[in-house]
Amino acid sequence: MYPLIRFAREVMAARRAPHLPPLGAHVSTHRVWPWDLDPWWELNNGRTLTLYDLGRIPMAIRLGITDTLRDKGWGFTVAGNSVRYRKRIQLFHRFTQVSRTLGWDDRFVYMEQSMWIERECANHMLLRVAIVGGGRKGIVPPSEFMAALGHHGPAPELPGWVRAWIEADAQRPWPPVLPEGVTPRTDDLPA
Repeated sequence: MYPLIRFAREVMAARRAPHLPPLGAHVSTHRVWPWDLDPWWELNNGRTLTLYDLGRIPMAIRLGITDTLRDKGWGFTVAGNSVRYRKRIQLFHRFTQVSRTLGWDDRFVYMEQSMWIERECANHMLLRVAIVGGGRKGIVPPSEFMAALGHHGPAPELPGWVRAWIEADAQRPWPPVLPEGVTPRTDDLPA
């Protein structure tokens, strides 16, 4: 189940927090509860992605992203991510989450999020976000989106490791090729 109460708490706190500049960091603190665990009594990797929402959406509020999206009729969607896990986060551990925008190119806004136990990074996610227009508009150019946020300067140069991820992901086939003999089932899907 989606952590609605925790999400509401983070959203209310973000609305009271000071506005962030475009590349400012949003910092929040969380605890691992029993319903966040996998069978090995550590933070479930799928739940990690859900808990990253508890940092990314409040960051978007503090940056003015959510107001701009609402005013323009645009949407905000994750268009890809890569997570590196390095330290177990276990039951009742408190962790700090840091969320920030790294920059943008002609299609996507790139963000990073990380979870820390004390001064040790437990995991780190790089993600790209697309701003989508209503109807058939498709992807809104990030420069147009950033101008709507009040940022009229050039995009900051993306770090080399982010550019390398973009280049590697561009080589990934889409759609993926199904293995020989595998056919997706459609007979149990609702009409």
